[in-house]
Amino acid sequence: MWCELLQVNFFDEYQIEGVSPDANEICLEVAPENLSRALKTAQNAKSVKIKLTKKHCPCLTLAAELPSLSSVSRVVTHDIPVDVIPRRLWHDYKEPSMPDFDVSIYLPPLKTMKNVVDRMKNLSNFLVIEANLSGEMNLKIETDLVSVTTHFKDLGNPPWGDDASQSRSQSRDPAAMAHARLDIKKLLQFLMGQQVNPSKAMCNIVHKRIVHLIFLHEDVSLQYFIPAVA
Repeated sequence: MWCELLQVNFFDEYQIEGVSPDANEICLEVAPENLSRALKTAQNAKSVKIKLTKKHCPCLTLAAELPSLSSVSRVVTHDIPVDVIPRRLWHDYKEPSMPDFDVSIYLPPLKTMKNVVDRMKNLSNFLVIEANLSGEMNLKIETDLVSVTTHFKDLGNPPWGDDASQSRSQSRDPAAMAHARLDIKKLLQFLMGQQVNPSKAMCNIVHKRIVHLIFLHEDVSLQYFIPAVA
């Protein structure tokens, strides 16, 4: 999974001193539940400051100034332990490259898709997702006892233009389906975890290899890669 937040969209002021002028960034590993718990206390804060500090270990220190009935300000401070990722490992944390997909299609409403996949999980551990360049998508499960398919039409296909990632799909028959067989729990885990309704939700399929999901919501982009299974 890959999510990117632009600093200028979330912070009025920010200052960073990376490891060097040509690598002006810092990579940290943090337990998401610790960060989430700290941010919840800051929901109604007048201001929030986040900085990297050195306490008993490297920490993200979050200081939230809370509303007060008196002239004395109330500041709640959280020290969240983090691990600093050494520069030699930074390449493992770079944004994944866009796969050379066969088909790119807009997803149906996520709530509908989640309900369909949730019902299918009771019948099979695997699901086949297939789509074409005519705006059609199918979700299928097949077992020795049952075969179930849900059809979606008129979803539309994203206009990637001359993007190099579309080289496979440019000469593809619009009606031809590209498909991938997925672990249904991995797809459902992703769908169940969505707390926002993205302005755009897209699915790129590399035939029999990978499904690449992209969610766009305001200034946040979220990418999710699910490898196909045989």
